[in-house]
Amino acid sequence: MYLPTHFEETRPGELQRVMREHPLGALITQGPHGLDANHIPFELDDTTGPHGTLNAHVARANPVWREVPAEGTEVLVIFQASEAYISPNWYPSKPEHHRHVPTWNYQVVHVHGRLRVVDDERFVRGLVARLTREHEQRSQQAKPWKMGDSAPEFITGLLQAIVGIEVEITRLVGKSKLGQNREERDRLGAAAGVAGLGNAEAAQAMRGV
Repeated sequence: MYLPTHFEETRPGELQRVMREHPLGALITQGPHGLDANHIPFELDDTTGPHGTLNAHVARANPVWREVPAEGTEVLVIFQASEAYISPNWYPSKPEHHRHVPTWNYQVVHVHGRLRVVDDERFVRGLVARLTREHEQRSQQAKPWKMGDSAPEFITGLLQAIVGIEVEITRLVGKSKLGQNREERDRLGAAAGVAGLGNAEAAQAMRGV
């Protein structure tokens, strides 16, 4: 990833925020048929190892868990957070010299790590329970759905149809391209423009750098 110094994101809390608030990651693997990408909701466990672990599950029918060459294969997981088109019209300095062009602001985290397949019912049961609990709460359900709401044999059958995976994180690379290379008044003007279109998350990120 092209990463100018002024866009490099190194704050651990911000990297973890992106992964937690935007958990649908793109898992990039190299298999017998070349590069492959699978879009999977991940759980970040920051209590293991120096950088933490990503936990997820895939359908047993998905060949990705069988096609990884060996235990500990290096993989890449990409998380994308807020993003927005930036119009030059939002820069207060534009009328002064007319030397601005459109751009795109965004936040991404690239997770480099080693993949391990966990074909274990207890692992996937616990993972599914935690993911469900987390995202039911986020969706603000009056009565959050839980696994116990379904017949036990139905849940057991579904769990048998999925396989767990772990990604031991070895390196985190973050990029927050949020207008840090602009004058403050232009960055804040662009944030106001983005907010006016209803993109509150991108606007907040741009104001916070």
